[in-house]
Amino acid sequence: MTTTSSWAVAGMTCDHCARAVRTEVERVSGVERAVADVAAGRLDVTAVAPPAEDALRDAIDEAGYTLVGPWREP
Repeated sequence: MTTTSSWAVAGMTCDHCARAVRTEVERVSGVERAVADVAAGRLDVTAVAPPAEDALRDAIDEAGYTLVGPWREP
C-alpha cells in the first residue's frame, strides 16, 4: 500500500527546477514517485510510507530549493 502527501516548495520557477526537485526527492528511501507543480509551488510524493519531513527537506535543499511544509490549499 502506498501513501501520497503534498508539500509546499519555494523557489521553483521552471521545468528544470521541478526536475531537480523530483530527482532528489525520488532518491529518498521509500519514495516511489514525486511530481512537482512549478506554478503552484507544490510537490506530491507517493511513497510506501509517509516520508520523514527532515528527509524531504534535506533532499529539496540539495536540489537548491526550500521545503516550506505540508501543502495547504490557498
